[in-house]
Amino acid sequence: MEFPPVDEQLQVIRRGAAEIIVEAELAQKLERSSRARTPLIVKLGLDPTAPDLHLGHTVVLRKLRDFQDLGHLVVVIIGDFTGLIGDPTGRSETRKPLTRDEIRANAETYRAQLGKVIDMSRTRVEFNSTWLARLTFENVIRETASLTVARMLQREDFAARYAAARPISLHEFLYPIAQAYDSVALTADVELGGTDQTFNLLVGRDLQRSHGQEPQIALTVPLLEGLDGVQKMSKSYGNYVGINEKPEDMFGKLMSVSDEMMWRYFELLTRVPAAELATLRSGHPMDAKKRLAHAITAQYHGDSAASEAERHFARVHQHRDVPGEIEVAHVPGDGGARPDRVLPPKGAPWPVWLVLKEAGLVPSTSEARRMIQQGAVEIDRRRVTSAEETLAPGRGYLIQVGKRRFKRVLLGSG
Repeated sequence: MEFPPVDEQLQVIRRGAAEIIVEAELAQKLERSSRARTPLIVKLGLDPTAPDLHLGHTVVLRKLRDFQDLGHLVVVIIGDFTGLIGDPTGRSETRKPLTRDEIRANAETYRAQLGKVIDMSRTRVEFNSTWLARLTFENVIRETASLTVARMLQREDFAARYAAARPISLHEFLYPIAQAYDSVALTADVELGGTDQTFNLLVGRDLQRSHGQEPQIALTVPLLEGLDGVQKMSKSYGNYVGINEKPEDMFGKLMSVSDEMMWRYFELLTRVPAAELATLRSGHPMDAKKRLAHAITAQYHGDSAASEAERHFARVHQHRDVPGEIEVAHVPGDGGARPDRVLPPKGAPWPVWLVLKEAGLVPSTSEARRMIQQGAVEIDRRRVTSAEETLAPGRGYLIQVGKRRFKRVLLGSG
């Protein structure tokens, strides 16, 4: 098999990468791969902790696709065994492990969604219970002997919890070891992950050395900020774009990204050529944002659907007086524990009057109801006729009160 020149491969691999540990070693691996005409084994581990993927999840998948397009072998590990432990990464407390039924159900939805980014016909999918479930207690002891407690406490979240006297269960120390053993089982050349996975990826290098293997390259990608441009993209923050959302919803949400943040989205979520990006940067930001929204929507729904979504956006949003920059409001926000602040249960719909109040579009409940009665409230360019109308959580809404008050409201799940 013929591979592109190593310099060209590295240029593709560097795009959107946060860190490559160690790039010189990666160059050597690529050189040997080209000479032997043998692809590198590139690994990504996924714990099936949630059934729906959003654009934040696709950053690492896009990088995986880059390796595929360069001719390398991609192996996706579904962590059905490690999911029983629960990765504590980024948590200040122990994460609740999943049940086997939850893992099975989530894994099936992941399989279906992965194909929207990577080529599943060129992807090996493995379940790590295949090798981890066979390990005896003696095997586990031998693997833990490769790492010290001091090394484990170098992990930022463990160190923070230890310093704050928060509990760390022993089984949590086993998670990085189990993930690292995946690399040993595969003889992985490269492992991908978010920046919050750096420690786990480096443990993989340690464990491979102890097994006499050449250590894998640890390649991390940034955690993508959500539509608010502040918090990482997450369903719990209501600032996400799901890859299964309708084309017009996806396009509209992406048009709400700030002018500054859209360039980060271009880099991490698209493969628009650098020359075209330079041209877009020299033009009007609105044109660049449309290109971004079209590129991403087309990736998940096709070019014709993306074009129709763009026309829909123009009809609904642009042909009326909507400001170019619209403030983003998170609902529920940090409103404090006021006695009059009673919010809907998690996942329940929100009445419009409460959304207006929580978003700061009106000062009081009575003002919210009055504005609605006067026909002065529009949501996604549609006039609201009842204060008791409800909005579904987990998506964004363009809300207008009066002639000049606009906000892009990201409604979380409570």
